[in-house]
This record gives sequence, structure tokens and C-alpha cells, in this order.
Amino acid sequence: MPVQSSSADTAAHAPEGAPADGQQTAVDKALVLLKSLASTEGEIGVSELARRSQLTKSTAFRLLGILQRNDLVERAGSNYRLGSELFTMGERVYGATPVLLREQLLPHLVDLYELTHETVHLAVLRGTDIVYVNKIHGHRAARSPSKIGARLPAYCTGVGKALLAFDHDAAEAAESAGLPARTEYTLADPRRFREELRRIRQDGIAYDRQEAAPGLTCVAVPIMGASGRPVAALSVAGAHHRFEPSRYAPALRRVAFEAARALTAAKGRQAAAPYDVSRPPAA
Repeated sequence: MPVQSSSADTAAHAPEGAPADGQQTAVDKALVLLKSLASTEGEIGVSELARRSQLTKSTAFRLLGILQRNDLVERAGSNYRLGSELFTMGERVYGATPVLLREQLLPHLVDLYELTHETVHLAVLRGTDIVYVNKIHGHRAARSPSKIGARLPAYCTGVGKALLAFDHDAAEAAESAGLPARTEYTLADPRRFREELRRIRQDGIAYDRQEAAPGLTCVAVPIMGASGRPVAALSVAGAHHRFEPSRYAPALRRVAFEAARALTAAKGRQAAAPYDVSRPPAA
């Protein structure tokens, strides 16, 4: 049965999509607490957390106790922070594949960084978005909307276009959903977008010339799987005023080729692994 919110608990500035006044359940309130914690640097006391979440202090304290017992929140003295279980859950948001790719391809991402000393990304396609699986950057990293676990529309990113070019259904879905211009350089015209994907299929190289964010340029290539379809994409990104993306295309091609070989070999080893009769089958 829903726990009704008192007027003191009702958010004066409720987040978009929040329940209407009087309809906030205990689960809603717990999620508001977690979001408030997520937007806080470091730790925070219950009084301030209650104020930010527009809850009474007693309600916040009670719900924090429940979250703490489930490792979603940790207590540090009289303050609170997000718990380790959220990290474990977050690792599984997009399934096991991105986690395995990140682990298996990390050495190749490091190789790419050592060759370029620019920001490098590993991303996978999810619907018409890309999800950043890994990222390595140095001291001169350009400002970028990319971060591990973040999603961006595939049509305006280098890694996204590298993947859409070899996925006809996803490319059509992206075009049907619209191609809103994120910057003045975004390929928002469907005809130009389709021509760009055709060129990528031909050359195997994708570019983002300030299409996702002003001042950011990148070059990307797909990592092809044994099926002939890409399983992920790699990119090198830098500040537009000093970064010439085509310079890094040869290094990207080499690393993507080695990454694809490593994935194929790993899959072969997994398929060839003998069944261990001493180990009971998974439940």
C-alpha cells in the first residue's frame, strides 16, 4: 500500500516526472534520496539531505537506514554517501557484454592511448544511442560529453556513425527518430547523413567534426566481430583547434584489427574449453 506524502514531504521543486502531490510512495522518496546523494560531491548529513530531497528528517533517516542495510547507501560518521551495491548494479545496466568488452579490450585501448596521447574511447551501440564502455585520457584532454556509462545519440558521434554504418536497421531507426542538430555542424539532413554512412562503409573510418559538442573532433573505427558485424567502436578525440583526426586513422585501424583478433581468439578459447565435471552446473 502506498505511503502517502505529507505536505512537509512534498517536493517544492519536484523533478520532472515525479508523482503529483500526495502520491509519493516510500519507493519514490527513497529514489529521491539516492538522486540527491548522487548529485552531491562526497558525503552529506541527514538534515541537509532531507532538505534537498524535500522530506522530513525522520522520513529521510528511516529510509536511509533501509538503503544502508541493502548496501545502497553507506554511513560515514553522521554523514551518508552512495553505497557499493549501486556500482555493482550499474555494471550490469547494459548487460554482461559491455563489461566483458571493457575487460578484454582494455590493453588495446591502452595501446591506442600510448600511440596517440589523446582521449580514446570504447563504445557499443544500444538502440540508436551509443554507450561509452571505457575511456582513457591524459592531461590535455578536450572538454567532452563522454564518460563511462554515458549515452549519446549515435548519429552525431564518431563511434556512433562507425557502428550505424554497418547496422541498417539502427541507422533507419535513427533517421526516422529525427536528426536534431546538437551543434551547427551536426549532419541533420537525412540525405547527407545517409551519404556519410555510405562513405564510412567504404572507407571504414568515421569522423565527428564538432557534431556532438563544439570544439571537439574525433576519428573512429568499428571493431568487427567474427560475424562480419561490428561489436564495438574505438575513437580518438581532441580539441578541434589542434587536432587533425585523419592523422590518427592508421593507428586506429591497426588497434581495431588487433582488438578484433583478440576477441575472436577469446571466443574460440571459450568454445574450446573442456567441461569441468568437478564443477556443478550453474543454477
